[in-house]
Amino acid sequence: MAVNYSAKEEADGHTSGVGAAGGGAAGGAGKSRKPDNTAFKQQRLPAWQPILTAGTVLPAFFIIGLIFIPIGIGIFVTSNNIREYEIDYTGTDSSSPCNKCLNVSWNSTPPCTCTIDFILDHPFETNVFMYYGLSNFYQNHRRYVKSRDDSQLNGDNSSLFNPSKECEPYRTSEGKPIAPCGAIANSMFNDTLELFHVINETRIPITLNKKGIAWWTDKNVKFRNPSGNANNLTALFQGTTKPVNWPKPVYMLDSESDNNGFINEDFIVWMRTAALPTFRKLYRLIERKNNLQPTLQAGKYSLEITYNYPVYSFDGRKRMILSTISWMGGKNPFLGIAYITVGSICFFLGVVLLVIHHKYGNRNNSADIPN
Repeated sequence: MAVNYSAKEEADGHTSGVGAAGGGAAGGAGKSRKPDNTAFKQQRLPAWQPILTAGTVLPAFFIIGLIFIPIGIGIFVTSNNIREYEIDYTGTDSSSPCNKCLNVSWNSTPPCTCTIDFILDHPFETNVFMYYGLSNFYQNHRRYVKSRDDSQLNGDNSSLFNPSKECEPYRTSEGKPIAPCGAIANSMFNDTLELFHVINETRIPITLNKKGIAWWTDKNVKFRNPSGNANNLTALFQGTTKPVNWPKPVYMLDSESDNNGFINEDFIVWMRTAALPTFRKLYRLIERKNNLQPTLQAGKYSLEITYNYPVYSFDGRKRMILSTISWMGGKNPFLGIAYITVGSICFFLGVVLLVIHHKYGNRNNSADIPN
């Protein structure tokens, strides 16, 4: 038999007559699975649904287009104003000065050196950033990324002598723990790049700053030397051995104590793995000395390379990049092109929809039914 009850009675939790008895029987048999009579569970919350009309859609398309296109043009022009010069010194070309170093191994003695001369057609006005670039090097491989011990790199003494098993097979060598352990540290970039300004056949060295190239949080938080006498890193790392591919131990990376060991900035920069197989990492800074002269004048320069890092075996390539920066970072035209493309598409769609609305919007949609 059907039972009638009002929504008010349901909200108050009261029913009458047989319904109450039936509810009691059902409650005795088992708990009801009916949701509570609330606005949320009964989907009675107020909602707003936009009504898309020509009067709202067309202005949106035009506004997006008029905003995105100027922003894209500004970003694109800013990116193009950044000076950048790139040299590939892999040496695969037989005419390259570095071709003689192509088959170098990790610990070649004596080290192979080569010199590449180049000309800057335009001066670099602001501070210049020198990068090294690698291609076909997959730092994003899962096992490669995991092959490190962050506790060891943070100066934990117990991890120094007992590295994580994630570092295998670069955890120990000759019965001693490796410091720093892991595949990332073992493959650290170790080419040496020196820049000279050539004036009347005289080579004037360009000052390359090796400090200030790592993130502040990495330098001061994530990477620390083992606790103890910071001026005697040899004693702190006693009982450990260098990574297999390194020519010298970690406590000999630099002569300055605030840039040696695990807090060496070249090492810290390398340990921040890249997401793509073609990448660049900051190598040195060239700071502007005064506002009267550009940082790097137009003219002839010479790049002297101590070629230690082998890439030929995996078809990799090596590059040196000189670049200035702007408020948006380094040279990257993609963002500007993306803004211009999206803005142009929206503006074009706005024009097309406007024409369609003007031509067909006022037409009577009712069909004539013959008698």
